[in-house]
Amino acid sequence: MILVCGEALVDLFAGAGEGSERPARIVAGGSPFNVAIGLARLGVESAFLGGVSRDGFGSILADLLAREGVNGRYLVRTDRLSTISVVATGKDGHPSYSFHGEGAADRSLVPADLPPVLPDAVRALTFGSYTMAVEPVGSTYALLAERERGRRVISVDPNLRPTVIGDMARWHGAAERFYRAATLIKASDEDIRIAWGGQLTIAEAASYWLDLGAQLVVVTQGGQGATAYSAAGQVAVPGHKVAVQDTVGAGDTFHAALLARLAHTGRLEPGAIATLDREALAGLLAYAMAAAAITVTRRGADLPTAAEVEAALR
Repeated sequence: MILVCGEALVDLFAGAGEGSERPARIVAGGSPFNVAIGLARLGVESAFLGGVSRDGFGSILADLLAREGVNGRYLVRTDRLSTISVVATGKDGHPSYSFHGEGAADRSLVPADLPPVLPDAVRALTFGSYTMAVEPVGSTYALLAERERGRRVISVDPNLRPTVIGDMARWHGAAERFYRAATLIKASDEDIRIAWGGQLTIAEAASYWLDLGAQLVVVTQGGQGATAYSAAGQVAVPGHKVAVQDTVGAGDTFHAALLARLAHTGRLEPGAIATLDREALAGLLAYAMAAAAITVTRRGADLPTAAEVEAALR
């Protein structure tokens, strides 16, 4: 089982581009929420640890997790309201986000909400996006990551949302708590550009994360592909040429697929990830890239199944 930690929220999708006649629509979302569903669709047991409101939107979120086969035993239900994220997708398919969630359910976790002990079945934990940095949930998740470091795989996707974080100096301090606990860090080139204001190259950011203790760093570059950095060296795979509808959920798909591939190949262990050779890294990236390429051909975060990814690889 992979325990996914982070936000579950409602995305309000605005029309694409200025003057669009496409109606707004509401869907369940949140980067970690998508990862949990993505893992389940890829045939890996997942559970979700996060604050979910008892309001109408929260019921939608909890019900969808259950329908998708995500274990709900670690959901923390609360009377606080659900976060609403307004997603405006441009004509290039690239989304921009604005969040309405100060004091909302996904930010309200405290240490008392954490399970005191995790069963042996939990082989990995994931953390990502703004719940690493807003309080009190950020410090709560950091406590869990530090507690489980070394016992299980810790996977981190910064998935930066500057409109929520605000002060980037505060982000760096908050995020480093997770980076120091991480076995695997998956990031986008955009995350790196935003985090360091263009002052670090991708290779320099990867080196920084490896120096902090990560066994594997993977950086995605949209349609250009992805690159892995580890003790085995640097391995890159190209992107897929597909008709892009939008890129919502592409990074979440990639993250879920990385973990699913590690699980399916018996490598979802800190020691196993540390010893991946170049061939294994190339296969890992190819699987995740194929999964993400399927998602971008669909509207919204509609993550693929294992059968769809295998068919694309063939």
